[in-house]
Amino acid sequence: MAPLFCLLLFLAITGHSTATYCLCNDGESNQALQAALDYACGNGADCSAILQNGACYNPNTVKDHCNYAVNSYFQNSGQATGSCNFSGTATVSPNPPTNIASTCSYPSSSTGTGTTPPTGIPTTGTPPGTSTAFGPSGTTGINLPNHAVAIFTSVSSIFFTFCTALLIVT
Repeated sequence: MAPLFCLLLFLAITGHSTATYCLCNDGESNQALQAALDYACGNGADCSAILQNGACYNPNTVKDHCNYAVNSYFQNSGQATGSCNFSGTATVSPNPPTNIASTCSYPSSSTGTGTTPPTGIPTTGTPPGTSTAFGPSGTTGINLPNHAVAIFTSVSSIFFTFCTALLIVT
């Protein structure tokens, strides 16, 4: 009975999506959003889709272009810890933006290509009065003390631990 229960629990856990996106925060100034957009496009994001006539050009707002750029950077960075921060301008989300054009595709995982942005992407440089510390921040989390037992905090590890304990008890 225990192995059947573990199998059903495993199938229930693995049947959901684990898509992760990086999106610019609501309420940020256009200046902060533009700085994050410029950093992402200049440092590994594929921003060709948000150029004029690109698949994700519309809606043509700084916020929407920022969403696309920081998400591309985040995915091309392998969703590394800290690669969706941009000095607090962006955050990780389980959902893509709601107002994307039907022609636009938001990746939720790395393309593995490590694309370089095309030349000619307009940038404004660092806005006056802002820090140049955009982009990834922090560490990988491997050596952080609060991650020492990370193997026991993920859903699959909890499932494994539960099933192992259940099999030992029965």
